[in-house]
Amino acid sequence: MHPSEDPVACSGFSRRTFFRVAAGASALASLPLLTEPRLAHAARPHFADPDVGIHIDANENPLGPSDAARKAMADVLPRGGRYLFTREEELAEIFAKQEGLNPEYVIPFAGSTEPLHYTVLAFTGKDKPLVVGDPGYEAPMWAAQIAGAPIFKVPLADPTGESKHDVKAMLAATSTPGVIYICNPNNPTGTLTPRADLEYVVAHAPKDSIILIDEAYIHFSDAQPSIDFVKEGKNVIVLRTFSKLYGMAGIRMGFAIGKPELLAKITPFGGQNSLPITAVAAAKASLLDADLIPTRKKIIAETRTENIAWLKSQGYACTPSQSNCFMLDVKRPGKEVQAALAQKLMFIGRIWPAWPNQVRITVGTADEMAAFRKAFTEVMSGSTAGLTPAPLPRRLAEHPHTHLS
Repeated sequence: MHPSEDPVACSGFSRRTFFRVAAGASALASLPLLTEPRLAHAARPHFADPDVGIHIDANENPLGPSDAARKAMADVLPRGGRYLFTREEELAEIFAKQEGLNPEYVIPFAGSTEPLHYTVLAFTGKDKPLVVGDPGYEAPMWAAQIAGAPIFKVPLADPTGESKHDVKAMLAATSTPGVIYICNPNNPTGTLTPRADLEYVVAHAPKDSIILIDEAYIHFSDAQPSIDFVKEGKNVIVLRTFSKLYGMAGIRMGFAIGKPELLAKITPFGGQNSLPITAVAAAKASLLDADLIPTRKKIIAETRTENIAWLKSQGYACTPSQSNCFMLDVKRPGKEVQAALAQKLMFIGRIWPAWPNQVRITVGTADEMAAFRKAFTEVMSGSTAGLTPAPLPRRLAEHPHTHLS
């Protein structure tokens, strides 16, 4: 609810909004904020030390922050005792200028997971369902569960080919969607939903629905970004993150991009706290490095192409990814293969119930992928029957929409 709708609204935060946020905060206090690293960690055996073995399971970028980003963080550390709000504003202004936006259309967050959750909390509810592709990133479903919203999971179209979002089926799933979530490129498949399909869903969605387009992986692809929908005044919120191509997963920085009136409805849930000055500095340096995107995109694409080609030569199908991850059909229960590889300290991604014989592989370094090919060959040459991953932590296992393995 927008604060202006409440006659006792004070400082942009109404009484009704307060109680709704308080209810959400209460739920969030008892449930972990669902993020890619939390999901990946929960899917690992409990003995899996992140510094032991090879981890191609969390869609991280093993290259880490750029040299310029690392220097920027080191340079700003002596100012760590200060709140440098003006630098957050400067970061938003730099990004907005690059994208041809008014800075009021951009809000920095500590990653893109927070605004993803806040958007679902703000725009879904008992009578305003969430619509998602399946398989897809699970975080929106977690937030919808907290909001008490129905969840409609729509299978991806052409699962053995393009594996794209079936936008017509998503629109047909419910007449009153609160949020239609599209991750493009998609997590976990790495596949693209064509621009024409995005235009269709934006044009045909009910007028009060929000199209939430998650572009966490956009920089790895050749896809046209969706920020122009925001410029056109559509009910679209676009998410960006520095966690993937920019290699800042552990540093946490991202943006929510949308009309100011839409962003005003998600900020009461969070996003008004000071951001880490190191993350802001690293993000600024990354945005100003004109060579960073094309250079890293090429490195990841070459490694991805090489490994998908090798897997196909061994008789295994993969999704046609334009991201830093892809789905691999292992032709047997994926949980078994995941568990067998974990025994060799090779940690791959989790399994989605919609595709139980497929596993997600994150593109690592050339050396990491060579080690993966060796371990995979050894595992697939023997039996994996009966192997199962370690049990989930109780707080995650109790909630059906986590879709972990």
